[in-house]
Amino acid sequence: MDHATDSRPLRAICVYCGSNPGADARYRERAIDLGTRLAKQGLALVYGGGNVGLMGTVADAVLEAGGEVIGVIPEQLVNWEVAHKGVTRLEVVGSMHERKARMFDLADGFVALPGGFGTLDEMFEMLTWRQLGIGDKPCAFLDVGGFYAPLMAMLDRMVAERFLHPDQRQDLWYGEDIGAMLAWMRAYRPAQADKWMDEKRRQALR
Repeated sequence: MDHATDSRPLRAICVYCGSNPGADARYRERAIDLGTRLAKQGLALVYGGGNVGLMGTVADAVLEAGGEVIGVIPEQLVNWEVAHKGVTRLEVVGSMHERKARMFDLADGFVALPGGFGTLDEMFEMLTWRQLGIGDKPCAFLDVGGFYAPLMAMLDRMVAERFLHPDQRQDLWYGEDIGAMLAWMRAYRPAQADKWMDEKRRQALR
């Protein structure tokens, strides 16, 4: 990915991940590795505020390594008693929509660890906002054992079928190396590709 190498401020990373631990022990190991690395590099964690699954694991890892953790959680989930009471700051919001907007405001970049519907929903909303010019923050899929490989193949299919611009497909990071991911985020420059694939459509909007 040929992004420019000038640095950008990176102070807080939002991590999306499963509220379940997953079937493979490597998922938990990667969550611990990521949380520890964030803390050691002085990067705050912004996340969904839960104490369960990979969410709780990554938060605990940051805290154990002396880092800052900001949780953003809807009131409904607090009532279900899944809120992490040991984080640096816990913000309770009224809805999932408010949660996404607040996490966007707090974070300088977004990382998806393995997860389910919620993880993909949150990450793809950030990718869509960036595609529409609403946001300009880097998005990365931190893989574990090829978990996200089928999803990357689906994105390639979107490009092949002309639903997604090739530059926007490349405008995200995918891999397993945490150090390489954070370096990419610091050097990130958003793609300038137009959302519209059809020249007539682009001209009509001008």
